[in-house]
Amino acid sequence: MKIVIPGGTGQVGTVLRRALSAAGHEVVVLSRRPSGPGETGWDGRTLGAWAGQVDGSDVVINLAGRSVSCRYTPVNLQAMMDSRVESARVVGEAIAAAGRPPALWLQMSTATVYAHRFDAPHDEDTGTIGGSEPDVPGYWSRSVDIATAWERELERAATPHTRKVALRSAMVMSPDRGGVFDVLSRLARLGLGGPVAGGAQYVSWIHDHDFVRAVEFLIAREDLAGPVNLAAPAPLPQRAFMRALRSAWGVPVGLPATRWMAELGAFALRSDTELLLKSRRVVPGRLLSEGFAFDHPQWPLAAADLVHRARDRREPK
Repeated sequence: MKIVIPGGTGQVGTVLRRALSAAGHEVVVLSRRPSGPGETGWDGRTLGAWAGQVDGSDVVINLAGRSVSCRYTPVNLQAMMDSRVESARVVGEAIAAAGRPPALWLQMSTATVYAHRFDAPHDEDTGTIGGSEPDVPGYWSRSVDIATAWERELERAATPHTRKVALRSAMVMSPDRGGVFDVLSRLARLGLGGPVAGGAQYVSWIHDHDFVRAVEFLIAREDLAGPVNLAAPAPLPQRAFMRALRSAWGVPVGLPATRWMAELGAFALRSDTELLLKSRRVVPGRLLSEGFAFDHPQWPLAAADLVHRARDRREPK
């Protein structure tokens, strides 16, 4: 198959490109700064010569959007919104104009679309969309607004010959440098991977191999469309999540952090505390009901596998 990945130069794109290329597919990445074979330039906003890559392709997996690893200032939040909405819109325009449109458009979304909650998990049928929860910072609703606007562009696109799926993805855990697992592992190895603000907030995650397998499952299942949660079936509180990660690295202790300490740390890392403090208790209802079986459903064993792979990459051959 020919698979086109707009915005495919980040961590998730790297994971998909590596796996899909290894499986024998032709993978074309659309990038604002193309740097090698298999990459084509685009601006993420306007139609151009890149649309020729979409015409005649089999699958488009749109991952484009400004990184969420930043301070959630009004300027950055607007950039996150614009980059997602504009890229989804122009991908839809390219598919609509194609003489031979792709059979499938997988549009990245996020598990952050669901409400901050502790009492029950969110699946696609019974989950609650966030944005109006009490007792959370008001600006958290902007992340939900971004996610819903992102998905709305997918729904609006006039692509009657292309099946559309919104990937409501949890954090994709891979051993690649610079990814979320790498950042959390660095904290754990430094002894800083303790509970944050009590650690009761849930962490939803998915092992990179299961993420790829879920994408392949959705490509093969021609009857599935709409939102799909890409998350392991066992989200767990942050304190338990970090305890298992520390154990995988052989670090016995992790210093706890209060909310204000988390604020200082996020400021130093040029990130935002929503990424640490929002409770994301998301489960893969549709994947499980359709027969998808996770290879890494539990975090302790998944963390052990990721640590093993990370060590293999760091050790000289």
